[in-house]
Amino acid sequence: QATLFFNSQSDAEKRHIINALSFELGKVQVDAIRTRVLVLLNEVDKKLAESVANALGTNVPKKPEALINQSFGADADPKKCQPIKVKQSIEKSEALSMANTRKDSIKTRQIAILIADGIDEQSVNTMKDSLSADGAVVKLIAPKLGNIKGAHGGSLKADQSFLTASSVLFDAVYVPSGSTGIKTLLSIQDAVCFIDEAYKHCKAIAINGEGVELFKETYASKKFSTTINGKEMTALGLIINGSPKEFAKAIAQHRFWNREEK
Repeated sequence: QATLFFNSQSDAEKRHIINALSFELGKVQVDAIRTRVLVLLNEVDKKLAESVANALGTNVPKKPEALINQSFGADADPKKCQPIKVKQSIEKSEALSMANTRKDSIKTRQIAILIADGIDEQSVNTMKDSLSADGAVVKLIAPKLGNIKGAHGGSLKADQSFLTASSVLFDAVYVPSGSTGIKTLLSIQDAVCFIDEAYKHCKAIAINGEGVELFKETYASKKFSTTINGKEMTALGLIINGSPKEFAKAIAQHRFWNREEK
């Protein structure tokens, strides 16, 4: 079952499994335990075991222990309690990979819109109304709670502040236009970090107008050429001056794992 599960994962999912195992075993201080787990992983998939071993700075043991399974009753025959390899009827199953989930809806997706005094409220409301109509849950994140002044005389009500909000709790991020508001956000490290984390976690990001200046302050922007290329970025789930429908389409993809390759 473990082999079937691993073989069924996408390349991105396999990387995440390897990283997760490397993290957990990296916390283990007893070499014998690490070695034993590597032996078990080698029974699942040799490349999996080799990748984890490399992250731990060691090698996969050439020979497994005499008894792989040492968990058996006092009266049991140890040899009869050992795992055996059985030929599977299938080598992989799409149903076991999250990469094959439906990507035609944004219902219940949590979307963060970053705002500050002087932001373009029209840019915010247009995006919010469209995404909400498609079933998404939109939250306005600002430096403080309460009313936020818009660039055109209107106001917006912040749902959360940067003190209480985190990008890991959202599925996508939108940075609207509005030079004064963007200037304020540029001075807030948490706002820049919000976008960087969303990029690192391969989530859809939409940017409008002066919002590009905020993106340029992120570490993620350094992965691109000095000129913000719309086509290049769209393929990576970064929608520059696009329509709400374009952003919704990107959100529906859930994640853009190809960023990990850039």
